[in-house]
Amino acid sequence: MVLNFEKEKLVTELKKLKPKKVLVQLPEGIKQNASEIAEIIENLNIEVVFSGETAWGGCCISPQEAKNVGADLIVHFGHAKFIDIDFPILYMEVKDELNLHPLLQKSIKHLKNFKKIGISYSIQHKHDIDKIIRFYENEEKKVILSGKKGRVKYEGHIVGCQYSGLKAIEKDVDCFVIIGNQFHSMGAAISVEKPVVLVDVYNDKIRDMDGVREKILKQRAISIQKLKDARNVGIIQEEKLGQQFGTSEYLVDKLKEQDKNVILITMNELTPDKLMNFYNIDCFIVLACPRIPIDDFAKYEKPMVTFKEALVALGMKSWDEILKIGII
Repeated sequence: MVLNFEKEKLVTELKKLKPKKVLVQLPEGIKQNASEIAEIIENLNIEVVFSGETAWGGCCISPQEAKNVGADLIVHFGHAKFIDIDFPILYMEVKDELNLHPLLQKSIKHLKNFKKIGISYSIQHKHDIDKIIRFYENEEKKVILSGKKGRVKYEGHIVGCQYSGLKAIEKDVDCFVIIGNQFHSMGAAISVEKPVVLVDVYNDKIRDMDGVREKILKQRAISIQKLKDARNVGIIQEEKLGQQFGTSEYLVDKLKEQDKNVILITMNELTPDKLMNFYNIDCFIVLACPRIPIDDFAKYEKPMVTFKEALVALGMKSWDEILKIGII
């Protein structure tokens, strides 16, 4: 990665907004740059506090944390806007200025059987998308960007819990190319049926995501059955404003109709250690980020399902219906 924090833009926007104190949110991979960012902000005579909490995506906005430290602006690095909230936020998307040409060249042999390709990119590569399109068109590929659907900010933009933009163009493409990392490509692979190819800018390699969909769908079927068999169920509600999926009230009523014991649990972030103490719970329904039950299947001792999967277990939706709309 060759990250550009767009310091000039940061200074310009802060001068325009005139905050007295800011809370800065950084993804895990760039918290090491906190001192560099602090110097820029403090040179404008603005107080700065860095959040030590995780910021996995634009969903992890923390207005209450900002209020607690007396900040009047959040500066959020590394992601695009995801939700509307009643608190001032400056999004610094951060550019990765890595030369993608060698990696794109490597991808061609993986795409030799495909004429029409759908492309999605992580936000760090938005500035490169015109070059990426031209590259593949010069290789005689027809390029279609994934749609601007759900909460994604731009056409072609991909985030970990929003894949309706890919499904919207699936019938028009032969495969998908994801410019980013395994997290995004894994989500794509289980959301669409067409082949998915990852241009992995972080590990400098190309990966065909063949077999990922089948493996994960089998794991999800196991978890759904565990909820069906469960006697004691915990419903986890997320405190982060952008990580709230589904309604607990609806689920509680349906679970009790099936003679299950239900408790509601609120968390700022899920970890195995936190859930370990709820040792009597047979299965958890996660109303937070849907990627936690899916990606961390082997990480947690007790089974976890998403809101959509809970609907299947309760007989409110069929598995085929969920696959059609997308399991994420």
